[in-house]
Amino acid sequence: MAKKKTKTKSKAKTTAKVKTTPKFKKPSLKLSSQQKLIFGSLLIILGILMFVAFLSFFFTGQADQSTLSEMASRDIETQNWLNKLGAWTSDFFINKGFGIASFIFSGLLFLSGIYITLDINKARLRRHWIWGTLIVIWLSVFFGFFSHKYDTLGGTIGFEMNSFFQDYIGKIGTILLLVFVLITYLAIRFGVNGDTFVNLFKRAKSDLKSEINTVDDDSTFTVDNDLSAEAEDIKSAFDLKVEEPKPTETVKKTEPTVSKTLEPELKVDTKTEPINKDAELSIEIETVEEEISETDNLSNKLVEDYGQFDPTLDLSKFKFPPLDLLKKYDTEGITINQEELEDNKNRIVETLNNYKIGIASIKATIGPTVTLYEIVPEAGVRISKIKNLEDDIALSLSALGIRIIAPIPGKGTIGIEVPNKNATIVSMRSVIASQKFQKSEMELPIAFGKTISNETFVVDLARMPHMLMAGATGQGKSVGLNAVLTSLLYKKHPAEVKFVLVDPKKVELTLFNKIERHYLAKLPDSEDAIITDNTKVINTLNSLCIEMDNRYEMLKNALCRNIKEYNTKFKARKLNPNDGHQFLPYIVLVVDEFADLIMTAGKEVETPIARLAQLARAIGIHLIIATQRPSVNVITGIIKANFPARIAFRVTSKIDSRTILDGGGADQLIGRGDMLYTSGNEITRIQCAFVDTPEVERITEFIGSQKAYPDAHLLPEYVGEESGTSLDNNIADRDKLFREAAEIIVTAQQGSASLLQRKLKLGYNRAGRLIDQLEAAGIVGGFEGSKARQVLVPDFVALDALLANE
Repeated sequence: MAKKKTKTKSKAKTTAKVKTTPKFKKPSLKLSSQQKLIFGSLLIILGILMFVAFLSFFFTGQADQSTLSEMASRDIETQNWLNKLGAWTSDFFINKGFGIASFIFSGLLFLSGIYITLDINKARLRRHWIWGTLIVIWLSVFFGFFSHKYDTLGGTIGFEMNSFFQDYIGKIGTILLLVFVLITYLAIRFGVNGDTFVNLFKRAKSDLKSEINTVDDDSTFTVDNDLSAEAEDIKSAFDLKVEEPKPTETVKKTEPTVSKTLEPELKVDTKTEPINKDAELSIEIETVEEEISETDNLSNKLVEDYGQFDPTLDLSKFKFPPLDLLKKYDTEGITINQEELEDNKNRIVETLNNYKIGIASIKATIGPTVTLYEIVPEAGVRISKIKNLEDDIALSLSALGIRIIAPIPGKGTIGIEVPNKNATIVSMRSVIASQKFQKSEMELPIAFGKTISNETFVVDLARMPHMLMAGATGQGKSVGLNAVLTSLLYKKHPAEVKFVLVDPKKVELTLFNKIERHYLAKLPDSEDAIITDNTKVINTLNSLCIEMDNRYEMLKNALCRNIKEYNTKFKARKLNPNDGHQFLPYIVLVVDEFADLIMTAGKEVETPIARLAQLARAIGIHLIIATQRPSVNVITGIIKANFPARIAFRVTSKIDSRTILDGGGADQLIGRGDMLYTSGNEITRIQCAFVDTPEVERITEFIGSQKAYPDAHLLPEYVGEESGTSLDNNIADRDKLFREAAEIIVTAQQGSASLLQRKLKLGYNRAGRLIDQLEAAGIVGGFEGSKARQVLVPDFVALDALLANE
């Protein structure tokens, strides 16, 4: 009775996704080329030995019959050419087995050895075994008709099967059954149809007429030729499907009716296509393939000799961190509290009924920290009326963080998100171990956590392409950044991704110092890879802009549109390192507290950030910026426009929520990793995976203890240009490229260090010194901020005159 009462009281449909252990496929057995040679040779030898034993049976089988019962005795001698084993094997297969048809098994073994040794298509080998076994059975039953005279023809199996069929359908029925099986085999195996026999009859009739005409003209002819021609006709009539056609085939002279019948079966080769249009003429059509360039020939030869370029060879023994380094919690599984679900459902229904809003149905989906109640209101109820009751529902439930989604995108329901009384921890281990993350083919996969439906949420940073993260202090921003970095450390080799870490607070990202020579990038003159000084931040951002320009120059020279195409081309050895090409790793810039940088540096930080956000995605530089307060003076319109992926942890006001998400909801989160994610379309609520400081320490310690590169990945040199610098116009101390640099500046009528760096292939320090010397000589003007310096010399004549007067 209690069970019935509960069913009547509750109309809620509760759906809970239970965590299951990932099922892994059994590893397939793969043989090396040496193992294939050994195994294939063994099968070839076994096939030959079996053939010899079977052949010997027909000469020595009678003599060996008396010795088969005493095979274990070494004193007994047998007459078989392979002695005891040959006598026993041949008796088992031929006498007790399938008779003379057993020879096919030795041929199949020999063929299997050839296929495995030469690594030929295994599917075709399986077909040979299937059809070969069927032929053995058919022949054994067929030879069973003659077993009363020759008992070895069909063997015991053939005799018994033939007798079985004759007992039930008689001899005529058995013959017709064998004919039917033969027709079925020819139809399936060789594609024989009714037209084949008609064509065979017509061709035989036509050839007979031609032979009669030949006899009338010439009284002598050869019988052997006649028989061979007929054999060729029968073969051509049945052999319609050819698995590997030769590059060029010539259609023989045939009757027009036969040619027309065979036309649908014609297969056109890529090089030649024989077409029989007339009984007298045949035409060949050739298509000319595009010539391969010398560069492709060279790259193909290099790939053939050395294989594709592998960027991971420098750290070929690098081991990714194991899952054991991450903590496993006891309270990770979703627990269903039926009493809590019933109570919340009743309060939601009661609150809506108080405002004359009826509900047609309600369903609950339980997540790690939040339960989603999906309701379908009765007809005629306005959605906005339910949306306005957000505070009233929160009051009735006595819960923090009620969020109403009206309507849920893609569904005809309204969602009410209610926090669970007992939240479940989403561990970093559970999301890293998920098949969705482990089997992802993304360029830069990030496992954030789990959604309300308890599904692992994995996104690709390379497709975002930049991410903006905001949230009040203590709501989970730093843990979110650690989750991003941990995901990439578990998936990408040090040769494939580099991190530029900016940490003004000086305490959040310092744990990653241990992997400096594996994963981090820094300026050449910088001691610490993790940047904490605002001045170095400005230089690093400008250095990344130089790196971006250099990469775009490489992409232009390589005729590629993005970093993926470029690296694919470089791995295929189609780009020459002597021309300045190199494998390009992804670079991920992480800024932990962006508001502090804007307050202290302002435009000097905003300008390179905006430039990188606008242009850098195609060449593999991606930005992740975190801030406490997403106000409009910190996150400007230019930055927001180029950061389509947004993550909002709990913020303090609706204004901040609108600034980061362009909508409300972030102010109603419950904190502790509860977050909203959007990439320009719908908003997804996620419980961020928790990765604690000791876990990060263990991961970085494991990676840092392995063999590393000699130094961190070095970014291009950058020296900030400052106005008012005292210049020394000492001619003796001028750079030896001074004259050449002056000519470049006068020719381009543009005075900038980056121009000299590109044209003369210099580091930024040397290019900056040349600009200073040119300013001291009066060739270029003073520093004007972001603008290029003014060139004071109009042409080469004025330049020669200026330098001559010094």
